[in-house]
Amino acid sequence: LEKRVGNLEKKAKGGDKEAKLTLDLVLRAKVLLEEGKPARHTKRPPEEEKAFAMLQLLTALPVLYVCNVNEADAARGNAQSKSVQARAKQESAACVIICAQMEAEFAALSDKDQAEFLAAAGLDESGLNRLIHAGYDLLGLQTFFTVGPKEARAWTIHKGWTAPQAAGIIHTDFEKGFIRAETIAYEDYVKCNGEQGAKEAGKMRLEGKDYVVREGDVMHFRFSS
Repeated sequence: LEKRVGNLEKKAKGGDKEAKLTLDLVLRAKVLLEEGKPARHTKRPPEEEKAFAMLQLLTALPVLYVCNVNEADAARGNAQSKSVQARAKQESAACVIICAQMEAEFAALSDKDQAEFLAAAGLDESGLNRLIHAGYDLLGLQTFFTVGPKEARAWTIHKGWTAPQAAGIIHTDFEKGFIRAETIAYEDYVKCNGEQGAKEAGKMRLEGKDYVVREGDVMHFRFSS
């Protein structure tokens, strides 16, 4: 950042608005770095996010700490993992506690045995699932599904994306020619035993271009070619 300041100052004095914005961001991040704090703590409004990302600062990246503990501490953690959690909180980072040994045993079990295994350990879900959820939350991601007679697929998108943007993940033509999205909430899809049951129960919705996709939506896109 120190190397960039001089060049940015010259451009900013010459009336370059983009350079002025970047210089302001650089100076704000530089103060934090000099204090030994990560650049992701730099205060910035949403409209500065793109310029901030262009700085490509390593400590601007989100961080997820994973604590590997023994089986006895898998549910509540221990003194060491609590220290890591405290550090993560200071850094606005995420932290997940898992027991790798238990995860290896868990992966080899049937669905029924997995449920009993988790209950005996005092856990609601596996460490792998908690790790996935924490990673998605940290990156602002979510999942929607497409289901057909031959396969079901999960698609990863950013939270806040609209139906056409989600359709574009499957194929760009889907976004360009988007008409509507036949949408079923995940819970309704499972409860009604699939698409036909959801339709009969009145749980299928027709959503337009402004619809913001929700976590777990099951979607069928209509588009014009």
